[in-house]
Amino acid sequence: MKRIHHTLVSDGISDANLIPIIDWTLKRVAGVALTQGVRAEFWRFPTKPEGLSEKIIQAIEHYPCDVLFVHRDAERQQPKERIEEIQNALATANLHGVRVPAVAVVPVRMLEAWLCFNEVAIRKAAGNPNGKQPLGLPDHKRVEARPDPKNDLKKALLAASELRGRRLKKFNTAAAFWRIVDYIDDFSPLCQLPAYRAFELAVGRMKQSGWKPGFHG
Repeated sequence: MKRIHHTLVSDGISDANLIPIIDWTLKRVAGVALTQGVRAEFWRFPTKPEGLSEKIIQAIEHYPCDVLFVHRDAERQQPKERIEEIQNALATANLHGVRVPAVAVVPVRMLEAWLCFNEVAIRKAAGNPNGKQPLGLPDHKRVEARPDPKNDLKKALLAASELRGRRLKKFNTAAAFWRIVDYIDDFSPLCQLPAYRAFELAVGRMKQSGWKPGFHG
Protein backbone atom coordinates (compact mmCIF):
# COMPACT_ATOMS: atom_id res chain seq x y z
CA MET A 1 0.00 0.00 0.00
CA LYS A 2 1.19 3.51 -0.75
CA ARG A 3 -0.93 5.13 1.95
CA ILE A 4 -2.12 3.70 5.26
CA HIS A 5 -4.72 5.03 7.67
CA HIS A 6 -4.29 3.25 10.98
CA THR A 7 -6.06 3.30 14.33
CA LEU A 8 -4.42 2.64 17.69
CA VAL A 9 -6.38 1.02 20.52
CA SER A 10 -4.68 1.59 23.86
CA ASP A 11 -5.35 2.22 27.54
CA GLY A 12 -3.82 5.63 28.24
CA ILE A 13 -3.73 8.98 26.46
CA SER A 14 0.08 9.05 26.53
CA ASP A 15 0.13 5.85 24.46
CA ALA A 16 -0.48 8.07 21.43
CA ASN A 17 3.30 8.47 21.52
CA LEU A 18 3.38 5.05 19.85
CA ILE A 19 2.00 6.51 16.62
CA PRO A 20 5.34 7.96 15.39
CA ILE A 21 6.98 4.58 16.11
CA ILE A 22 4.23 2.78 14.19
CA ASP A 23 4.57 5.24 11.29
CA TRP A 24 8.35 4.76 11.17
CA THR A 25 7.97 0.97 11.19
CA LEU A 26 5.33 0.94 8.45
CA LYS A 27 7.56 3.04 6.21
CA ARG A 28 10.73 1.07 6.88
CA VAL A 29 9.41 -2.49 7.09
CA ALA A 30 6.27 -2.38 4.96
CA GLY A 31 7.33 0.19 2.38
CA VAL A 32 4.39 2.50 3.07
CA ALA A 33 4.98 5.94 1.62
CA LEU A 34 2.37 7.87 3.60
CA THR A 35 0.83 7.11 6.99
CA GLN A 36 -1.89 8.72 9.02
CA GLY A 37 -2.53 7.38 12.48
CA VAL A 38 -5.00 8.22 15.19
CA ARG A 39 -5.56 6.94 18.72
CA ALA A 40 -9.12 5.90 19.54
CA GLU A 41 -10.35 8.42 22.12
CA PHE A 42 -12.85 6.34 24.04
CA TRP A 43 -13.87 9.18 26.35
CA ARG A 44 -15.51 10.81 23.32
CA PHE A 45 -17.83 7.87 22.67
CA PRO A 46 -21.52 8.04 23.74
CA THR A 47 -21.13 4.71 25.54
CA LYS A 48 -17.80 3.84 27.12
CA PRO A 49 -16.68 0.39 25.90
CA GLU A 50 -16.06 -2.34 28.44
CA GLY A 51 -13.36 -4.89 27.74
CA LEU A 52 -10.79 -5.03 24.97
CA SER A 53 -13.01 -6.60 22.31
CA GLU A 54 -15.63 -3.88 22.79
CA LYS A 55 -12.91 -1.23 22.51
CA ILE A 56 -11.79 -2.75 19.21
CA ILE A 57 -15.35 -2.87 17.85
CA GLN A 58 -16.08 0.74 18.76
CA ALA A 59 -12.67 1.95 17.59
CA ILE A 60 -13.30 0.56 14.11
CA GLU A 61 -16.82 2.03 14.09
CA HIS A 62 -15.65 5.55 15.02
CA TYR A 63 -12.20 5.48 13.40
CA PRO A 64 -12.36 3.38 10.19
CA CYS A 65 -8.89 2.37 9.06
CA ASP A 66 -6.75 0.19 6.81
CA VAL A 67 -4.85 -1.34 9.73
CA LEU A 68 -5.57 -1.68 13.43
CA PHE A 69 -2.88 -1.63 16.12
CA VAL A 70 -3.75 -2.85 19.60
CA HIS A 71 -1.44 -1.81 22.42
CA ARG A 72 -1.07 -3.34 25.85
CA ASP A 73 1.94 -2.90 28.12
CA ALA A 74 3.34 -6.23 29.25
CA GLU A 75 3.92 -4.82 32.77
CA ARG A 76 4.24 -7.83 35.09
CA GLN A 77 2.91 -10.36 32.59
CA GLN A 78 4.74 -12.21 29.87
CA PRO A 79 4.38 -10.59 26.42
CA LYS A 80 2.95 -13.87 25.12
CA GLU A 81 0.03 -13.58 27.54
CA ARG A 82 -0.74 -10.03 26.39
CA ILE A 83 -0.56 -11.06 22.75
CA GLU A 84 -2.94 -13.95 23.36
CA GLU A 85 -5.29 -11.55 25.16
CA ILE A 86 -5.25 -9.25 22.12
CA GLN A 87 -5.69 -12.17 19.71
CA ASN A 88 -8.72 -13.43 21.62
CA ALA A 89 -10.27 -9.97 21.74
CA LEU A 90 -9.79 -9.60 18.00
CA ALA A 91 -11.42 -12.99 17.40
CA THR A 92 -14.47 -11.82 19.34
CA ALA A 93 -14.50 -8.51 17.44
CA ASN A 94 -14.30 -10.45 14.17
CA LEU A 95 -17.60 -12.13 15.04
CA HIS A 96 -19.08 -8.63 15.20
CA GLY A 97 -17.88 -7.63 11.75
CA VAL A 98 -14.35 -6.30 12.36
CA ARG A 99 -12.51 -7.14 9.11
CA VAL A 100 -9.14 -5.40 9.07
CA PRO A 101 -5.52 -6.54 9.42
CA ALA A 102 -4.42 -6.12 13.04
CA VAL A 103 -1.13 -6.19 14.93
CA ALA A 104 -0.35 -6.26 18.65
CA VAL A 105 2.01 -3.67 20.14
CA VAL A 106 3.36 -4.96 23.46
CA PRO A 107 6.31 -3.01 24.92
CA VAL A 108 8.16 -4.57 27.85
CA ARG A 109 7.41 -3.51 30.48
CA MET A 110 5.79 -0.31 29.27
CA LEU A 111 5.95 2.27 26.50
CA GLU A 112 8.54 4.34 28.37
CA ALA A 113 11.08 1.54 27.83
CA TRP A 114 10.92 2.39 24.11
CA LEU A 115 11.74 6.06 24.72
CA CYS A 116 14.80 5.81 26.96
CA PHE A 117 17.36 5.57 24.17
CA ASN A 118 17.68 9.11 22.82
CA GLU A 119 19.52 11.42 25.19
CA VAL A 120 19.38 14.37 22.77
CA ALA A 121 15.58 14.12 22.44
CA ILE A 122 15.17 13.87 26.23
CA ARG A 123 17.27 17.01 26.77
CA LYS A 124 15.29 18.91 24.14
CA ALA A 125 11.98 17.72 25.61
CA ALA A 126 13.15 18.96 29.01
CA GLY A 127 13.79 22.39 27.51
CA ASN A 128 17.53 22.29 28.05
CA PRO A 129 19.14 20.96 24.82
CA ASN A 130 22.67 22.06 25.74
CA GLY A 131 22.66 20.56 29.23
CA LYS A 132 25.56 18.47 30.47
CA GLN A 133 24.08 16.87 33.57
CA PRO A 134 24.33 13.03 33.36
CA LEU A 135 20.87 11.56 32.85
CA GLY A 136 21.44 8.14 34.39
CA LEU A 137 19.65 6.39 31.55
CA PRO A 138 19.66 2.58 31.77
CA ASP A 139 21.62 0.50 29.27
CA HIS A 140 19.25 0.48 26.32
CA LYS A 141 19.83 -3.18 25.50
CA ARG A 142 18.70 -4.10 29.03
CA VAL A 143 15.94 -1.52 29.51
CA GLU A 144 13.21 -4.14 29.15
CA ALA A 145 14.51 -5.81 32.30
CA ARG A 146 14.15 -2.62 34.34
CA PRO A 147 11.37 -2.77 36.97
CA ASP A 148 10.05 0.75 36.27
CA PRO A 149 11.08 2.39 32.95
CA LYS A 150 8.50 5.13 33.54
CA ASN A 151 10.36 6.24 36.65
CA ASP A 152 13.71 5.93 34.83
CA LEU A 153 12.45 8.30 32.15
CA LYS A 154 10.96 10.71 34.68
CA LYS A 155 14.28 10.93 36.54
CA ALA A 156 16.12 11.48 33.26
CA LEU A 157 13.81 14.35 32.31
CA LEU A 158 14.25 15.98 35.71
CA ALA A 159 18.02 15.65 35.46
CA ALA A 160 18.00 16.98 31.90
CA SER A 161 16.09 20.09 32.97
CA GLU A 162 18.96 20.99 35.38
CA LEU A 163 16.43 22.96 37.42
CA ARG A 164 16.70 23.41 41.15
CA GLY A 165 14.45 24.04 44.11
CA ARG A 166 10.97 25.41 43.45
CA ARG A 167 11.42 25.45 39.67
CA LEU A 168 12.29 21.76 39.70
CA LYS A 169 9.18 20.97 41.75
CA LYS A 170 7.05 22.78 39.17
CA PHE A 171 8.64 21.02 36.20
CA ASN A 172 5.96 19.14 34.25
CA THR A 173 7.47 15.76 33.42
CA ALA A 174 4.21 14.57 31.82
CA ALA A 175 4.27 17.41 29.30
CA ALA A 176 7.97 16.81 28.63
CA PHE A 177 7.27 13.13 28.01
CA TRP A 178 4.83 14.09 25.24
CA ARG A 179 7.55 16.12 23.52
CA ILE A 180 10.20 13.38 23.33
CA VAL A 181 8.92 11.74 20.13
CA ASP A 182 8.80 15.16 18.44
CA TYR A 183 12.59 15.15 18.50
CA ILE A 184 13.17 11.61 17.24
CA ASP A 185 13.39 10.87 13.52
CA ASP A 186 15.17 7.52 13.73
CA PHE A 187 13.86 4.76 15.98
CA SER A 188 16.37 2.15 14.80
CA PRO A 189 17.87 1.65 18.32
CA LEU A 190 14.58 -0.08 19.16
CA CYS A 191 15.68 -2.93 16.91
CA GLN A 192 17.90 -4.06 19.81
CA LEU A 193 14.81 -4.81 21.93
CA PRO A 194 13.05 -8.20 21.63
CA ALA A 195 9.58 -6.70 22.13
CA TYR A 196 10.06 -4.22 19.32
CA ARG A 197 11.54 -6.88 17.02
CA ALA A 198 8.42 -9.00 17.60
CA PHE A 199 6.27 -6.04 16.58
CA GLU A 200 8.47 -5.39 13.54
CA LEU A 201 8.20 -9.02 12.41
CA ALA A 202 4.42 -8.92 12.74
CA VAL A 203 4.25 -5.83 10.53
CA GLY A 204 6.46 -7.59 7.99
CA ARG A 205 4.20 -10.66 7.98
CA MET A 206 1.16 -8.46 7.53
CA LYS A 207 2.69 -6.95 4.41
CA GLN A 208 3.72 -10.37 3.08
CA SER A 209 0.13 -11.57 3.49
CA GLY A 210 -1.05 -8.80 1.19
CA TRP A 211 -2.60 -6.91 4.11
CA LYS A 212 -4.98 -9.78 4.73
CA PRO A 213 -7.67 -9.07 7.39
CA GLY A 214 -7.14 -10.80 10.69
CA PHE A 215 -4.52 -10.98 13.42
CA HIS A 216 -0.87 -10.92 12.42
CA GLY A 217 1.00 -12.10 15.50
